This record gives sequence, C-alpha cells and structure tokens, in this order.
Amino acid sequence: MTAIAFPTALGKTMSIVANSKVSKACKNPSPGSNALRKGRVSAEGQIYFLTTTSLFRRPIFLDTAVSRLVCKTIHQPWLWRDSRLLAWVLMPNHWHGLVQLGAADSLSTLMGRFKAVTAKAVPEQSRVNGWLWSRGFHDHALRSDEDIRDTVRYLIANPLRAGLVEEVGHYPYWNAAWIGSSSGNSCLT
Repeated sequence: MTAIAFPTALGKTMSIVANSKVSKACKNPSPGSNALRKGRVSAEGQIYFLTTTSLFRRPIFLDTAVSRLVCKTIHQPWLWRDSRLLAWVLMPNHWHGLVQLGAADSLSTLMGRFKAVTAKAVPEQSRVNGWLWSRGFHDHALRSDEDIRDTVRYLIANPLRAGLVEEVGHYPYWNAAWIGSSSGNSCLT
C-alpha cells in the first residue's frame, strides 16, 4: 500500500491509499457488490439517487482534462435515452446522479451504458487495464416523503462538504436540470 497526495482546489491536498500492484481482477469485485443488487427494482418514472466510484477509488477526476471529457459525455442526450438526468456531481473519485428512469432501460443497463460510454471518452492512460469505474453501483429510490429539492441540494453540496471549495458555485463539475447552463459551472466550456 502506498499513500498518494493529490492537490485540490484552494491549495489543499487529499491523500489516498493505493495498491502498488494492479491485480488481474480489474473489475474490482467487492464483497458488497452482490448485496447491492439484491432487492434492486427498476421502476419506470421512479427517481433514483445513484452513486458509482472510480476503480480502486482513485481520484482520477482531479485531472481537469479527464473530468471535462466525462462531463461532456454526461450531457449527451442519447446516453440517457428516455430516462432523465435531473442532477449530478463528479467528485474526485466518484459520481452521484439523480435520474428519473424511463421505460427503455433497467437501472443496471443504464448504469452499464453510463460507465462504458464515459470510460471510452477518457484516454487509455487514465484507465486501469481499460477500466475507469468500479464494478457495481449504489441506488436509492426516492420515497414519496423525500423532498427532491433537498436531495439535489445534498448532491450538489458534496464538493463543499468534502472541502474542495468554499462555495458550491466554485466547483465546476455538477449540474441540475432546473438550474441549467446559467449555473456558472465551467464543465462544458
């Protein structure tokens, strides 16, 4: 194991522990990934809070070029088909999204396409044996008593809570459907 320090916004550094060896199982099977799939239901029209991590939780998205490529891909309408991407944030080592599922895809199909397409957008040298994302993902179906606005606020405040920025608007890798391109995020510029 090796500790690696990465610079973040505001001149701070973030340390992670990384394996010095890359195993053959680069699909990153984790003991919890099977448990995540148990009970997973894909319901048309349901809003889901989705999370996936980078392979080995590497802070690959601290690289501005990589982050911008992923952001541009995220905004391609064909990626989501008849599902709606309502809000998202790309953190240094993971992605959160709020998605209203359409009829064309299950959650697993949608997330598989998301991971495959965003991985292909990233240069090979930024991936590990071709992999960008870890195996599996976490999903939470919003209940009728959960306020979608509170969920979006929580989602887009991730960089603030992580200490990456002092104001949400200063973090470039997020968007929300009802804020639009006037949000000031520089992801697409």
